[in-house]
Amino acid sequence: MIQKGQPLPSATLNEFNSEGMQAHNTSELFANKRVVLFALPGAFTPTCSEAHLPGYIALNADLKAAGADIIACVSVNDAFVMNAWGKAQDAGDIMMLADGDASFTKALGLEMDTAGFGGVRSQRYAMIIDNGVVTELNVEAPQAFEVSNAETMLAALK
Repeated sequence: MIQKGQPLPSATLNEFNSEGMQAHNTSELFANKRVVLFALPGAFTPTCSEAHLPGYIALNADLKAAGADIIACVSVNDAFVMNAWGKAQDAGDIMMLADGDASFTKALGLEMDTAGFGGVRSQRYAMIIDNGVVTELNVEAPQAFEVSNAETMLAALK
C-alpha cells in the first residue's frame, strides 16, 4: 500500500464533463498542485451518497481556502456513472474521476474484492497530494467512515 512521503503512481483516470471525455494522467494532473483526493467503493451507494461526497461538497470552499487546488473523487466506476453521480449530487467543481479498470486503485494497493457486490473496488480513503507526493493518507477500516471525511481532511490541510 502506498505510504506518506511516496510519489503517487502514474496512471490514467477518466472524467466525462461538459467538454466530453477527458483522460487525465495523474502525474500531469497533480503536478505543482495541492490536491485532496478521496476514494470510495462506488457511486450511488449509501454511505458514499449520503455522507462521503456530500461532506466534500459542503466544505468545498473551505478546502480551497485552506490551500487545495483540486478536490477530486475517484471510484472504480466508469466516467459516465461518475458524471451522472456528480450531477445528481450537485458536486460543483469537484472532479469526478473514474478508475474504470481499477488500475490506479491497484497501483496504490488500496483495492478490495467485494465479490458479488461489484468485484474489485476501492477501499474508502482520502489523501493529500503535494506536487505528486502523498503527504497525508487516511484509509478507513472495513465498514467504517471516520478518517476519510471532509472535516478530517480540512483539519489536515491547516
